[in-house]
Parts: sequence; C-alpha cells; structure tokens
Amino acid sequence: MKKPILVVLAAGMGSRYGGLKQMDRIGKNGEVLLDYSVYDALRGGFGKAVFIIRHDIEKDFRELVLARMEGKVDYELAFQDLDSLIPADLFAEAKKLGRTKPWGTAHALLCAAQFLDAPFAVLNADDFYGKDAFGAIGAYLSSPDLQDAAIVPYKLEPTLSPQGTVARGVCEIEGDYLKSVDELLAIAKKDGVIFNTAPDGSIRKLTADTPVSMNFWGFSPSIIVHLQKYFDDFLKTSGRELKSECYLPRAADWFIQNKLAKIRVLQAGTEWFGVTYKEDREAAVKRLGELTAQGVYPEALWK
Repeated sequence: MKKPILVVLAAGMGSRYGGLKQMDRIGKNGEVLLDYSVYDALRGGFGKAVFIIRHDIEKDFRELVLARMEGKVDYELAFQDLDSLIPADLFAEAKKLGRTKPWGTAHALLCAAQFLDAPFAVLNADDFYGKDAFGAIGAYLSSPDLQDAAIVPYKLEPTLSPQGTVARGVCEIEGDYLKSVDELLAIAKKDGVIFNTAPDGSIRKLTADTPVSMNFWGFSPSIIVHLQKYFDDFLKTSGRELKSECYLPRAADWFIQNKLAKIRVLQAGTEWFGVTYKEDREAAVKRLGELTAQGVYPEALWK
C-alpha cells in the first residue's frame, strides 16, 4: 500500500497579504509555513508532497522553498494557471473580462489529479496545522480499508485575524461525521461578537467554538471524478463571473448532500495559525520560535 500524499495549495496570489505569502520566510533559517507542514507530514506517515503553484512563480518557488528540501523530500510540481483545464472559449472570455486569478481551491486540486494515485491530504500553504493534526490524518489515510473522506476542523475564534475579515467553512457535525459545510467569506470579530457579513449585507452571528474548515481534507483518489463533475457544473453556472471561485469546502458539502462521500471528522486538538494579512506575520514568527525552543521543531528543518 502506498503512503499518503500531501497536496499543498500554493498558487494563491496573496491579494490581502500584499505579496506571495506562501514564500514569506517565517522560520529562523528561512523556512516558510509550508516547510513545517511538509516536515510534520513526513513524520506523520506521508510519502511525498505535491505542490500546486503557478508557472510565473516556479523559479522563485524552486529557489526559496524547494532548494532546502532537495534530496530530503520526494515531491512533484503541479501547475494551476488561469487557462488550466478551462475550455478555450471560456478562457478567451475570461481574459476579455479582465480576469487575472485562477478559479479557486477545487480547481487547484484538479490540476494535481495526475499525481494522486494514493489517498491524499490537501491543505493551504499559508496555514500552520500542527504536528498532531498530521499524525491523525496520516494514520487515517493509511488504513488498508479506507472508505470515507476526512476533515480536521478547528475552533473558529483562534483562526480569526484582528486585521480584517477571513473566509471559513462553517461545519455542522453529527456524531463522527460532517453533516454540512457552509463557506462564509467575510467573518470578523467586533466588540466581542463574531459574525459574517453576506454579500447582501445580512449578518450571521457565530460562536467562538464553532468548528470550521481550514482546508485540511483527506480524500481517496476516487473523489477526483466527482470533483471534476462539480467543477464542470461550476463553470457552466458561474464561469463567466469575473471573480467567481470554486471552493473546496463547497465541493465537499456537495459530495455530502449528494451522498457521493462521507467525511469523517478527526479531532486532533491541535493549534492553528496563519498569515492572512501581512500584520499576522509577527505572531507566526513568534509562535514558531516558541515551538522550536520547546523542541517541537529543530532549529533548521532540513539539515
């Protein structure tokens, strides 16, 4: 049985961050956040990594990220560009409209499909998920009788940023399984109240311990055919909207509602932090320094 594969979503453009946060050096020896995910994945039983990037950042990604891992990590590069997997007529129309960014996280995963010949976990490059989370999902995906997908959820409040709104997939859990996930795109905290503001201006209040998706999913390769169907439908209904994106949490909810997959909830009890905004960077640097001082990580990950 092949070891699980780690799929890292690293093609983002960092519009709120003001730069390529997937390549912002956070660790003492120039490590970026995804270095820690790959390190934790390897000690959690994963066999290789697939990095999804854009062609225009390949040179920098190789120099700033992959050079440290060379010879220590088995990896593949997949590419998510504006025209990847997009019908020629729709791509031409999108360019005419002025679209500049790819089509979302579900689209990104499809761009890596050729490399997914074993159970895999998919996650964001600019998030820190914690050692225990990788141990939990690595063990789950290594089961010889794997049948269900999986998610590692996190409590909402610690995932918020004081700098502005965030997008989170709000999870409804029933027993050990995910019942639904609702991707909310503008969650903030003000005067002690956590709330989401919908596009129509309506407000939805949320509790601090609401479980949310941070895009840490586990799937069998068989999910790809369903994801392709979901993305094809998305292109038909929303592909001509300038800023439409096909989100992986919404695809996961579609799998559940159409009984295409059951998604097991793995409670890892681990911390999360990330760099949605540039101002989040200082806290991430400080926390990684603390974890290194505690011996959770070595001073230099890849030496």
